[in-house]
Amino acid sequence: MSTGTTNAADNNGQPHPPDTDGAELAPPERRALLQLARASIRHGLDQGTPLTVSATDQPAALRAERAAFVTLQQQGRLRGCIGHLQAVQPLALDVAENAYAAAFNDPRFPPLDAAEFDTLHIAISVLTPAAPIAFGSEAELLAQLRPGIDGVILAWDDTPGAPRGTFLPSVWEQLPDPRDFLRHLKQKAGLPPEHWSDRLCAWRYRTETFSE
Repeated sequence: MSTGTTNAADNNGQPHPPDTDGAELAPPERRALLQLARASIRHGLDQGTPLTVSATDQPAALRAERAAFVTLQQQGRLRGCIGHLQAVQPLALDVAENAYAAAFNDPRFPPLDAAEFDTLHIAISVLTPAAPIAFGSEAELLAQLRPGIDGVILAWDDTPGAPRGTFLPSVWEQLPDPRDFLRHLKQKAGLPPEHWSDRLCAWRYRTETFSE
C-alpha cells in the first residue's frame, strides 16, 4: 500500500497548492523523470548521497515547482514510498530527492541493497494542488470521496503541525470501499479507525502517475 512519508503543510499548518496549473507531462518529460529517479538511486548505492540535479539543465516542465511521490516495488510488493504534498522545489529535484529517500530512508524498510537495483520497479506520482473538503459528518465526508480518483489528506484538526496522514489515489486499488479507505487513513494519521471529531479536516488532490 503506497502510503509514503510526507511533508504536508506550510508554516500555517495547511496544505497549499504547488506553483503550477497541473498541466500533464509529455512522454519525454515522464521518461526523463524516471531516468532521474533511477540515476539518483544508483548514485545513492555508489556514493551514499542523492544525485545532484541542476534545474537549469531541465526542460521548463521539470523546472516548475511541483510536488511528487516516488514509489518503489520489488516483485509487486512495496519497497519504499516517499514524497511531498507541497511543492518545495523544482520537480526534477523533488523526484531525485524522493527517489533516494524512498530507497534508503523509508523507515518501514531497510536501505536498498545493490542486488535489488536491477529488478526495482519505479513509479512517480505528480500531484495537483490540494483542495479542502467541506463536511459536517463522517457520512458527508464519505459521500464526497471519489474512489480511484482522490488522494486524501486527513488531519486531526486545523492547528499548525496537527498530526495528519495521506493516501495516494493508488491506495484505492487495495481499499476500494470508502469506509475501509477512511478507516485505514485514520490509522495512518495516528487515530483509531472508529474515531470521529468535528475538528477533523480533509483535503483532496489528484495525481498523474507513470512508471517504468
